[in-house]
Amino acid sequence: MGLTETKGKKMTVVGLARSGVGAANILSELGAEVTVTDVKNLDVLKDYIAILNPSVRLRLEQHPDDLFANSDLIVVSPGVSLDIPQIKMAKERGIPVIGELELAYQTVGYYKSQSGEILNDNSAQSETIPYFLAVTGTNGKSTTTALLDFMMRKSGFKTILGGNIGNALTEEILKYREDIVRQEIDYIVVEVSSFQLESIENFRPKASVITNITPDHFDRYHSLKDYVEAKARIFENQKENDFLILNRDDAETMKLYFSKLETQKAVSPKVYFFSRKEMVEGLYFKDGVVYCDFPEPPVELISFPLIREDEIKIRGVHNLENAMAASAMALLANCGVEAVKEALIEFPGLEHRLEFVRELHGVKYYNDSKGTNVGAVIKSIESFSDPIILIAGGRDKAGDFSLLRDPVRDKVKAAVLIGEAREKIKKVFFDITETFIADDLKEAVNITRKLASTGDVVLLSPACASFDMFRDFEDRGRQFKKIVMEMNNGQFK
Repeated sequence: MGLTETKGKKMTVVGLARSGVGAANILSELGAEVTVTDVKNLDVLKDYIAILNPSVRLRLEQHPDDLFANSDLIVVSPGVSLDIPQIKMAKERGIPVIGELELAYQTVGYYKSQSGEILNDNSAQSETIPYFLAVTGTNGKSTTTALLDFMMRKSGFKTILGGNIGNALTEEILKYREDIVRQEIDYIVVEVSSFQLESIENFRPKASVITNITPDHFDRYHSLKDYVEAKARIFENQKENDFLILNRDDAETMKLYFSKLETQKAVSPKVYFFSRKEMVEGLYFKDGVVYCDFPEPPVELISFPLIREDEIKIRGVHNLENAMAASAMALLANCGVEAVKEALIEFPGLEHRLEFVRELHGVKYYNDSKGTNVGAVIKSIESFSDPIILIAGGRDKAGDFSLLRDPVRDKVKAAVLIGEAREKIKKVFFDITETFIADDLKEAVNITRKLASTGDVVLLSPACASFDMFRDFEDRGRQFKKIVMEMNNGQFK
């Protein structure tokens, strides 16, 4: 059933967070009879309920079988597993099940059809605006997405930014509906997670990038293979005139490339790469300079020096990769070279991503609360040459902390551990660095202050989720910054 047939149809939205609100409201605006179901209670969800359209019905503290069985369409929020019994039952009955990302994509197609364009609901995206530019990966998604959007705006394009980066994409699509209908939006820049990609059907970005793939979310996926397969769906519907950017230095990403793309005879996107270690078609880093090398249209820049590393405002090896990924995407989307360079010089980075907080008595404090998995922490540690005192821990996502042993042995002079995973991490670290246990974040920072010497770095990079002690990673990062800023002469004010 396409979105042209929504009026009066029974639509169920599963999960009422930001994505659930966006999906419910956009379906309601399209004339559907919308019901939202969530296992949480009214008190927990009251802030989301307050911004729902009045016509949307609620079924809380349950996922009623009858609601799913009698639906014409089910839209699943990213935080809800497709393995729950009610969704499996709906699929067995032939009821369409899509995610919020797919709903956003189909809605854009529907809005474009309102401007007089002929668009079949089951067709690939037509070759007219707005194009989707999509970013996924284990780490670096948000920085790459925000930087890409910054570049496109610098070049004079009108964009919509949404997805996993902040506001739900459906919410942003609804907000800019009239602009889409009038064809005044050039690009939709979207960060997409593996959870969102699980439930796509037709989603087809004009250009996409996979920043890297490292083990993560094993509390949801049965294996690394399942996780990689979800990420790979970003280019599932791309055609030969679309573009895919891959990290040449990332082992799992290249395994995906060799298994699904290099030998594939079916239609597939044009693939370019970015690399810190070797010359590639795309963007590469050599002798302190980032070079462009796109030997084919639409970008014909043969080994063109784009920018020196020391001119890029965001720091760290992972941010160099993010900068190259965003630049490659922007150039392929016809962004001007000077706009790309200006954006790299000006873009300040995102909060909670290797964010400098302050320097006190020669000790630098960094907030990397978004470092919620082992791969992210490895990249963050690699970004420093100074001795590190690491604050880590939180809710374990079935991560393999043993992968941290080599970087911790090489660069971490002490580790202060918090949260549910602290004892598990201590068993990995105990013989390679000094290890301390803290009951809360304030105690952890106080311990680091006593351990730190001039020239040291105190780095909050937890390798874990935040939900055992904090509302989310933003809450954890802001509390860390508040604690650090309240220190004076080694003590808290």
